Amino acid sequence: MSLLTLKTTYWLRSNRILRLLPLGLAAFSTGALAHTGHEIGGFASGFTHPFGGLDHLLAMVAVGVWSALQAAPHALHRISRRVWLWPAVFVGTMLCGAIAGLNGFAMPAVESSIALSVLALGLLIALRARLPLIVGALLIAAFAVVHGHAHGSEVPPGASVWLYLTGMTCATLLLHVSGVLAGTQLRRRNAWLVRVLGVAVAGVGIALLA
Repeated sequence: MSLLTLKTTYWLRSNRILRLLPLGLAAFSTGALAHTGHEIGGFASGFTHPFGGLDHLLAMVAVGVWSALQAAPHALHRISRRVWLWPAVFVGTMLCGAIAGLNGFAMPAVESSIALSVLALGLLIALRARLPLIVGALLIAAFAVVHGHAHGSEVPPGASVWLYLTGMTCATLLLHVSGVLAGTQLRRRNAWLVRVLGVAVAGVGIALLA
C-alpha cells in the first residue's frame, strides 16, 4: 500500500471520528442529564457535571478550538506545544475557582459571566483572532474562574470533594482535547467552517444572556 493511500485512509478515519465526536458528547450529556435518583458519588458527579450544561460544554470545547487556531499557519502536520498552554491555564484557574466556590467565596453574576464567556469565545473563533500568548492566557483564566466557581458551588452534599474535583478535571481535559483536535482539522481543511462554528457558539452565548 502506498504512502499516499495510507495518508488518505488516515485522514478519512480522522474526519469520520470528528464527525461522530459531537454526537458522542451530546449523547453523554443527555445521559448525564437524564440520571435521577440517588447521588452517584464524587468522581462520577464531577465528571458528568461539565456535560450537564450546554454553557460549560461549549465553553470548554471552544477553548480547545480557539487554542488550535493559534498554531502557526504553516504547521499543518503537527500541533504546536503552545496550543496546549491555554487549556492548561483554563484547568488550573478553574480548579482555583472551584475551591473558592467550595469555601463559600461569593462571586457576582456568575451565570451571566459564563454566558458572556461562551459569547466571547464564539466571536474569537469566528474572527480567527490571534492574541499574544499572555493576553490570551489572562482572558482564558478570567473565563475559567467563573466556570470553576459554578462547579465548586454545586458539589452534591456528602460527595467526596477531591474525587469530585478529579472527575471534573478529567472531563474538562477531555472536552479541551476534543476541541483542539476538531479545531486542528477545521483549520487544515475547512477554514470557512471555523467561522460558522464560531458564529453558532456566539449565538448560543447571546441566547444564554437573553
